[in-house]
Amino acid sequence: MQEFINNLPKLAKDKHKENKTFFTKLKKKPPKQLDYIMQELHEEEFERTDCLECANCCKTTGPLFTNKDVERIAKYFKMKPQQFIDTYLRIDEDNDYVLQSVPCTFLGADNYCSIYDVRPKACAEFPHTDRKKFQQISNLTMKNVAICPAAYNIVEAMKKRINL
Repeated sequence: MQEFINNLPKLAKDKHKENKTFFTKLKKKPPKQLDYIMQELHEEEFERTDCLECANCCKTTGPLFTNKDVERIAKYFKMKPQQFIDTYLRIDEDNDYVLQSVPCTFLGADNYCSIYDVRPKACAEFPHTDRKKFQQISNLTMKNVAICPAAYNIVEAMKKRINL
């Protein structure tokens, strides 16, 4: 698994043009059953993939924190939201709350998340491959295939399954 993770950025780069063409066509003419197909591919992949073996998303990127996320997690830590922000977050170039640094502060050496039950919405939904109207997040998916082995595999399966 680690070798695949290490090769993922190169694999994603090699497939970038092919994926971009595929997603451009997908946006123009999404199949009627796309949401159903994506749900199926997502579920099949995550029967094989154990995120605890990888945690590459937590090690290499940070999620956006919504105000609801901040309030929920601050409450979990028995902190005031501003105290949580000051301790763990910064504002990025898009004016969003993000982690001050990666790997994620809340990731343990065993790849377990110490705030899993109250984790940010972006973490709970990652890699977003089972999202409704999937064709609308192709730019995000293109980034995620370089980070997440499951997202990479799902996109490869998707290209085989959907003829455009």
